[in-house]
Amino acid sequence: MGDDSEWMKLPIDQKCEHKLWKARLNGYEEALKLFEKIDDEKSPEWSKYLGLVKKFVTDSNAVAQLKGLEAALAYVENAHVAGKTTGEVVSGVVNKVFNQPKARAKELGTDICLMFIEIEKGEIVQEELLKGLDNKNPKIIVACIETLRKALSEFGSKIISLKPIIKVLPKLFESREKAVRDEAKLLAVEIYRWIRDALRPPLQNINSVQLKELEEEWVKLPVSAPKQSRFLRSQQEMKAKFEQQQAAGGDADGGGDDGDEAVPQVDAYELLEAVEILSKLPKDFYDKIEAKKWQERKEALEAVEVLVKNPKLEAGDYADLVKALKKVVGKDTNVMLVALAAKCLAGLATGLRKKFGQYAGHVVPTILEKFKEKKPQVVQALQEAIDAIFLTTTLQNLSEDILAVMDNKNPTIKQQTSLFIARSFRHCNSTVLSKSLLKPFCAALLKHINDSAPEVRDAAFEALGTALKVAGEKAVNPFLTDVDKLKLDRIKESAEKVELAGGSRASGGTDRKESKPVAGKAPALSGAAGDKDTKDNSKSGAQKKAPAAKSGGPPKKGKQAAAGGAGSTGTKGKKGSEVKEIFEPELSIEVCEEKASAVLPAACLQQLDSGNWKERLACMEEFQKAVELMDRTEMPCQALVRMLAKKPGWKETNFQVMQIKLHIVALIAQKGTFSKTSAQIVLDGLVDKIGDVKCGNNAKEALTAIAEACQLPWTAEQVMSMAFSQKNPKNQSETLNWLSNAIKEFGFSGLNVKAFISNVKTALAATNPAVRTSAITLLGVMYLYVGPPLRMFFEDEKPALLSQIDAEFEKMQGQTTPAPTRGNTRHVAGSGDDGEEGDEQEDAGNDVVDLLPRTDISDKITSELVSKIGDKNWKIRKEGLDEVTSIINEAKFIQPNIGELAPALKSRLNDSNKILVQQTLTILQQLATAMGPNIKQHVKNLGIPIVTILGDSKSNVRAASLTTVNAWIEQTGMKEWLEGEDLSEELKKENPFLRQELLGWLADKLPTLRSVPSDLVLCVPHLYSCLEDRNGDVRKKAQDALPFFMMHLGFEKMAKATGKLKPTSKDQVLAMLEKAKANMPAKPAPLSKASSRAVGAAAAKSQVASGSGEDYSSSTMESKADAKKAKAGGTAPKSKGIQGKKVPSKSNLKDDDDRSGPVFILVPNGKEQRMKDEKGLKVLKWNFTTPRDEYIEQLKTQMSSCVAKWLQDEMFHADFQHHNKAIAVMVEHLDSERDGVISCLDLILKWLTLRFFDTNTSVLMKVLEYLKLLFAMLNQEEYHLTENEATSFIPYLVLKVGEPKDVIRRDVRAILNRMCLVYPASKMFTFIMEGTKSKNSKQRAECLEELGCLVESYGMNVCQPTPGKVLKEIAIHIGDRDNTVRNAALNTIVTVYNVHGDQVFKQIGNLSEKDMSMLEERIKRSAKRPNATSAKQVEEKPQRAQSASANANMMRKGPAEDMSSKLNQARNMSGHSETTHAVPREFQLDLDEIENDNGRVRCEMPALVQHKLDDIFEPVLIPEPKIRAVSPHFDDMHSNTASTINFVISQVASGDINTSIQALAQIDEVLRQEDKAEAMSGHIDQFLIATFMQLRLIYNTHMADEKLDKDEIVKLYSCIIGNMISLFQIESLAREASAGVLKDLMHGLITLMLDSRVDDLEEDQQVIKSVNLLVVKVLEKSDQTNILSALLVLLQDCLLTTASSPKFSELVMKCLWRMVRLLPETINTINLDRIMLDIHIFMKVFPKEKLKQCKSEFPIRTLKTLIHTLCKLKGPKLLDHLTMIDNKNESELEAHLCKMMKHSLDQTGSKSDKGTEKGASRTDEKTPKAKVNDILAEIFKKIGSKENTKEGLAELYEYKKKYSDADIEPFLKNSSQFFQSYVERGLRLIEMEREGKGRIPSTGVSPQMEVSCIPTPTNTVPSSIGNANGEEVGPSVYLERLKILRQRCGLDNAKQEDRAPLTSQLSKPSVPTVASSTDMLHSKLSQLRESREQYQHIDLDSNQTHSSGIGTTTSSSAASNIDDLKKRLERIKSSRK
Repeated sequence: MGDDSEWMKLPIDQKCEHKLWKARLNGYEEALKLFEKIDDEKSPEWSKYLGLVKKFVTDSNAVAQLKGLEAALAYVENAHVAGKTTGEVVSGVVNKVFNQPKARAKELGTDICLMFIEIEKGEIVQEELLKGLDNKNPKIIVACIETLRKALSEFGSKIISLKPIIKVLPKLFESREKAVRDEAKLLAVEIYRWIRDALRPPLQNINSVQLKELEEEWVKLPVSAPKQSRFLRSQQEMKAKFEQQQAAGGDADGGGDDGDEAVPQVDAYELLEAVEILSKLPKDFYDKIEAKKWQERKEALEAVEVLVKNPKLEAGDYADLVKALKKVVGKDTNVMLVALAAKCLAGLATGLRKKFGQYAGHVVPTILEKFKEKKPQVVQALQEAIDAIFLTTTLQNLSEDILAVMDNKNPTIKQQTSLFIARSFRHCNSTVLSKSLLKPFCAALLKHINDSAPEVRDAAFEALGTALKVAGEKAVNPFLTDVDKLKLDRIKESAEKVELAGGSRASGGTDRKESKPVAGKAPALSGAAGDKDTKDNSKSGAQKKAPAAKSGGPPKKGKQAAAGGAGSTGTKGKKGSEVKEIFEPELSIEVCEEKASAVLPAACLQQLDSGNWKERLACMEEFQKAVELMDRTEMPCQALVRMLAKKPGWKETNFQVMQIKLHIVALIAQKGTFSKTSAQIVLDGLVDKIGDVKCGNNAKEALTAIAEACQLPWTAEQVMSMAFSQKNPKNQSETLNWLSNAIKEFGFSGLNVKAFISNVKTALAATNPAVRTSAITLLGVMYLYVGPPLRMFFEDEKPALLSQIDAEFEKMQGQTTPAPTRGNTRHVAGSGDDGEEGDEQEDAGNDVVDLLPRTDISDKITSELVSKIGDKNWKIRKEGLDEVTSIINEAKFIQPNIGELAPALKSRLNDSNKILVQQTLTILQQLATAMGPNIKQHVKNLGIPIVTILGDSKSNVRAASLTTVNAWIEQTGMKEWLEGEDLSEELKKENPFLRQELLGWLADKLPTLRSVPSDLVLCVPHLYSCLEDRNGDVRKKAQDALPFFMMHLGFEKMAKATGKLKPTSKDQVLAMLEKAKANMPAKPAPLSKASSRAVGAAAAKSQVASGSGEDYSSSTMESKADAKKAKAGGTAPKSKGIQGKKVPSKSNLKDDDDRSGPVFILVPNGKEQRMKDEKGLKVLKWNFTTPRDEYIEQLKTQMSSCVAKWLQDEMFHADFQHHNKAIAVMVEHLDSERDGVISCLDLILKWLTLRFFDTNTSVLMKVLEYLKLLFAMLNQEEYHLTENEATSFIPYLVLKVGEPKDVIRRDVRAILNRMCLVYPASKMFTFIMEGTKSKNSKQRAECLEELGCLVESYGMNVCQPTPGKVLKEIAIHIGDRDNTVRNAALNTIVTVYNVHGDQVFKQIGNLSEKDMSMLEERIKRSAKRPNATSAKQVEEKPQRAQSASANANMMRKGPAEDMSSKLNQARNMSGHSETTHAVPREFQLDLDEIENDNGRVRCEMPALVQHKLDDIFEPVLIPEPKIRAVSPHFDDMHSNTASTINFVISQVASGDINTSIQALAQIDEVLRQEDKAEAMSGHIDQFLIATFMQLRLIYNTHMADEKLDKDEIVKLYSCIIGNMISLFQIESLAREASAGVLKDLMHGLITLMLDSRVDDLEEDQQVIKSVNLLVVKVLEKSDQTNILSALLVLLQDCLLTTASSPKFSELVMKCLWRMVRLLPETINTINLDRIMLDIHIFMKVFPKEKLKQCKSEFPIRTLKTLIHTLCKLKGPKLLDHLTMIDNKNESELEAHLCKMMKHSLDQTGSKSDKGTEKGASRTDEKTPKAKVNDILAEIFKKIGSKENTKEGLAELYEYKKKYSDADIEPFLKNSSQFFQSYVERGLRLIEMEREGKGRIPSTGVSPQMEVSCIPTPTNTVPSSIGNANGEEVGPSVYLERLKILRQRCGLDNAKQEDRAPLTSQLSKPSVPTVASSTDMLHSKLSQLRESREQYQHIDLDSNQTHSSGIGTTTSSSAASNIDDLKKRLERIKSSRK
């Protein structure tokens, strides 16, 4: 036992390692208990056991091992670090536990494995278990299989990877041990449960008996999909959901899980191992396959056949093998071998899948040609081969080859091709079968249904039927318009029989499904990678005309429009009728005469050929009348035009007759159903007259009408050929002019460019210059639609002519195509169905490319040339390449067939000689341009190898490779490149150059794509490995590319892909993904053309408003189609390609990106990220004297993610003209892309600052124009500049104010002016102040003037940091040597003087005598002509808002808000729930307007007529409205009350006095009727704001206006005050006024009281008395919290602004005293928390020390009295009300309160000194005589102060009682007689009360007189209390705070209080500012909820340092704060004791 006791003492971890098994057993037991006890999974305790856990499971003693396993299980379950031990522990379990005889041990071992899987270590566990399957011990194998089965059963196939398990299954079935085979069988059944039939192929080779047994088991399995029943730690939400379902009754609803939890469909192919077969080919295969004996060839093929039977083949270079097989199929005479080779090809295609795609294009034509074989087995083999090949590529890629074969003469080929098309269609869906793809196929198949061979017809019917079934009738019907009914029925019948690949699907369903994608997806497809290459082979002229005839449609389309999507194009209008009309038979002249006589007057017909021109003229007039009155249906068009053509017909000599005749033709064409037959009759004559001076215009009008009736393409072709068959040059030139114009009117759709081009060439060669000019003009118009490819046709013209053409093209550059106004296109504009329309448009561009005469160069690619290119000698190779270059150069445009050139060039890409590699790249670049879109078929075999070269070590080779790839992409679009695994294979290569180039390239291309193939996901794993590449550049590029991958694949998919990474990598990558998620750009919106036509801001806005995340940009986006069709409003930037490109108008992706789409891309949080980077000094701060290159580069980089590439190229171009273009585009997109502009605003402003440094004036002018528009827009959007934006822009703008050109200076000033609306004037002030230090005297002068304007407009508050400092700096300039600067400085100071009065002299400090005398002189002069300056200023600055608080105190949104998510855009300073009916714009108060308005009033008002208005001045009578009421009567109040009231209120602030009085009278009418007064509810703030705006207007403007009759002003004052008194008598309404508004109101009223100019008015006493009365009402009736809060803030403000007069602050304090007196009655209605917060802020701004420095001692006494009164009323509970204060240490409030509390506790008996808090004068009962005087002085002070007068008298009474001998005589002696009697009377009253003689009845002093009844001892109170100012504050003040608290705790939803917290918070944040009323006004627009949200994250401006608590305090935190306070109070008390 001795030993025992030894180990007993050891710590647990040492016991576990002890050599005694008992010790270990004990250790394991204790460890288990410990593990179950530790709560914290991250406890350091766990780490001790990291190394021991493996020993737990591998213990050699069976008993101890069991306990060890239990402990290990607990460890794995609970320890955070357990994952680190996975490998060793599971390996231990497999090798040492699974072989144990005890079942319990195995069970625990399995549990440990499953627990490791649960903690996310499934892959390691699976690896170890699979290793265990190779163990020799069958027990271990069985246990491993069982564990795998359990894991799969519980965790499911998503977490347990099946591929490696399935790989070993066949081996397990071969095991000799029955137990292993049985367990394997169970595992196979479990796997089958998850993946069903995908398991069959991998198990096809196991023993047939076993397979049969398995099949039996499989059949028994339930059909329902299995569910995961155990979850990973990261899947806790799924777990909760699963448990919920279980609880709800098992798996009741099965579908309760999220879609993504459904088991993914597993593809058997994925589970197979790829087999490498190329190396296994017989060595002599290539010789044998060429052998002459067919047996040898057969042997070779059989060898291949065996190899390709492997279901999955490894990727490799199969080009040679495919080539050999293709040769057999195409050339071998032995049909058996053809079939065998076809089988091999089918096997290859099946085994390689997508990887075979690159060879498909080579093989398909051969197979299709071979269908001429009749033998069924051959045909079947070929069918299987081509079907397998089809699955490896896309229909799009094969379409060229298929269509080429469709015209073959052999009926079998035609039949089999049609059948193949039918089979292919079944594999497609409606998205793939876009209209552009269907069009050529349908055209070809329609020929086949008329074929003579029945089998061909049947096959075509089947194919068309399949198309109908898959794509839906809407998509296919447009192509079937010419099909007769019988055939149409056959097609429909075929459609019903079709079984689609995924099981039949009703075509109705398809249609339905379709209407949705078509709007976005399909056009995107056709626009992006649509039908670019399917057009040329199949287009015969007839087909080209058919679509031309079809485009467009008349009103008939209306019905379809509703269906939306492409479908409605199905009935493209006139098609049906028109196609028939084309064949309208030509009628004989007799029939025509007969028809005409039925509708025309007889006389008319007789006079047609009269010899007298007057008769003919009369006849024509009759004719015209008849036609005008005729009904469309009755009009025989052909007959009428024949009559017109009757002799003299078009040879008419009299021009008047001829004019009418031509006009009639136009009328008939417009009104009748005019056919081409009719047109043929007249066209010749019209063309003949088109050049006529007098009749030409009528002829053109007629031609246009015919073009509208018969389609422009047809008409134009006819007219052109007629014009050019004549010799008359005038006719030719006018025809060309007509056509130029017609194209603009009709759009370019369907025009036969080729025919025109030949005519234009003839015209260009004409000798007549007018013809040449017209031809060049026409070319210019065509260029608008076609783009640069047009030039290619004219490259051989003479240089002089070519330069003219180029000049015309240059003119057109940058112009947008006008919207078609005629022809059927215009009907489309309104209806959302542009499906086909779009495609028609596409054709226009594509056709041009297809029209280019392409040369077939295959015969020039001889075998000698190919062998040259492959020669060993590099010089010969170079010669070969040179030859190729010259071949391509000669041909210019080539056909896609280039024979053996492709493989030859491919091998040169790997040439050891880099020069040849570069030459090959150049050739490939040429090849792309020459071949056009058809280069697409070479992407896989030639394009991808070019990408490989991006990995070259030489940078110039890499650059060449990149250029080549981009040249290819211009032709092909990106889709082909991203499909398949090729790109991911490239990324996989660990070549740092390749990786960084490829990732950079992807990052460039991906953001421009609207959709990408799903194969992009294959690149993700390699992208992740690049993120951790050794090379820093690769890592950076990978990080840059991340957001763009995410943009297409989504965060979920990307995060899921991290599953396969190592844990450390996974965490890093996930962090990067999160970061990328923040920077992820929005996808380019699909080109929904309908919306792209809704041009202009309205569209953009409405879309933004609808909140459609993606739609924001679609309103400005344009497909090429639109660009060609031209759009109204012209937001479409012209779709020119980049200059070097020859084929831009193809609808290729690159191009779509080129000019359509938004120019500013919204990157969520992009701006915030940039600010962070700048703050964190990650990038250069935008601060320079001249911009250095690194700044420009930095800006370019930052812009790349959020500005369209093409625009960025223009912006950073070296040539200033490009800058002008860029600005023009920005102006164009300003309105339609407001959100985009705002999200990139910082970058735009920075770019504009760079332009300020350009020397070019035109750019500068354009920049300034743009800035004006920009700031106007920002103001409309109510956006506020962030600090970052301001500092990086304003200083550079200020530099420009010193420009020598006057016009520029003016513009800059105007911009500075506008900026004050989006950036606080006070901050602008500092920037402009900096500008005054410039060396440029003009700049100094302008800046000084601007400062004056700011002070004038916004008051002294703008002078930052303090008015004193500012004035001193300005005064320095009075001594400037430049005269203009001196004048400007003087004028500015005079302006300040006008605003600020004599204090200016104090603040300027010492000036030299000379300067001072200049200043005084100037001030005197200005006094003589008062306001002249201000009048002038107002004229100059009509836009300035004059409200001082409007901007100086503007509450700014912090940067976080600056993205201005539309919701928060309105600045909600306060307001009411009523904003839910957001006030429509026309009914808001437009402050700018009001200010402008007064500007105009002042300037233009005529002198008013003087009337006798004496009767108006009855005390305060409101005039009845004598003029018609401006707005609807208030009786129909509730019809549209809110907007009516808004309207009337808006008029209150009008600059016109009469308008204002009218509005006030109407409001008064409402307020006086109790039943109607309620209607004002919710408008109180608005009304009060309007009112004090008017007060301010009177103060600033009307009072200063000499011409105004002062009686008018008195009348206005009396209306305002009367109205307010009415309002404040209605308590419910009075309480709605919020604190910010009350503050401004009190400010206005007090200013009015102090306005000395009022004294000059006749009725001054009356006005002042009324104001007194009003103030009392406001104080008593408003919400007590709000008014108290407002007064505190107002006091704080007026003490802060040195500008305000002492009288002002004194009156504010009087109001506060009044409030304090009301406190005892109102304390319970007050939100004390808010008031304490206000006091806290006050004390923070004014600590005691600072207050004591004030000239007057009143502020400090006022504050103390307020706090003291609150303490007295609330006692210690007051300390519970500090919850809203975040940091109590910022002010002395808490300390002060505690001190007071203690004082009141200590001295409960003595009241002698309470509240004065003068520590020194603490008095005790035993006061020594020496201090008696002090005490008495204190008491008299109290009596003298209004708020403490009663308390003072009471104390005096007590004192006299106590010290009856005290002599108070000396104190009374100095005071007035009145004061003495007041004291005596007071003492008497107290005596009577104390003695209980009852109260003396009130002396009836009116409230406002009470103030003056408190006499003032002269020595204590300044005598300026004067003129009975009723500054006292009224009773019911304090409801609001309670309401706020209630509502914060969710108790009170009362209408008004919702807004209250805002105002309280607003009074918090800014020390110098308070929620100004102007801001509140804006807040009317936004919703309460947003405002709350907004203020929760308000970010204070950098210069407002105080961090006083903003954001609402939740009740819970309030509670905890209270507890905290109580504890602190207790501590203080105990420490004091």
